[in-house]
Amino acid sequence: MSFNESYKQQLIETIGKIDDSKVNEAAAWLTQARDEGRHIFVCGNGGSASTASHFACDIVKGASYQRNKRFRIMALTDSLPTLTAYSNDVSYDCVFTEQLRNFAQAGDVVMAISGSGNSPNVLSAIEFANGAGCKTIALTGRDGGKLGSLAQLNIQVPVQHMGRIEDAHLIICHMIAYNFMENGSTQLSS
Repeated sequence: MSFNESYKQQLIETIGKIDDSKVNEAAAWLTQARDEGRHIFVCGNGGSASTASHFACDIVKGASYQRNKRFRIMALTDSLPTLTAYSNDVSYDCVFTEQLRNFAQAGDVVMAISGSGNSPNVLSAIEFANGAGCKTIALTGRDGGKLGSLAQLNIQVPVQHMGRIEDAHLIICHMIAYNFMENGSTQLSS
């Protein structure tokens, strides 16, 4: 079997490990946030930052365009001046938490994406969000790390390979976003 064939086969097996009921629950929380005019915040580092930005784009445009009910979502990864100012002047560990202090309110949703589940800035954001009365969702990999047990809802991809974890996280985000774009429903089909 070639490397590509092996990678695809292992990715298919990884996708099979996604807990659809937890993805359904995340979609329901986002639906409730939309319907109540709540904010949704998403964050991550590296590839997970890219996934956070991609997800926010899919939701703010694809799941909201020409619809009466629109999502209020923001990727905390997208303000480069804010990220670099806090990183340089204070600490990289606070780049997401300090933005949440400005914007998050009780009832909002905070989604953190981390393959390891151990990124200090993501952990800090979820700790703050929990304390502020927000609903918290984690997309994690491996054993879930510290993030898995901190978040109120953990959608864990229980494999070791970071590439396949990140692949699965994007697939989870697409499952949620395209549920709104194509079905307009609040729940995914099981």
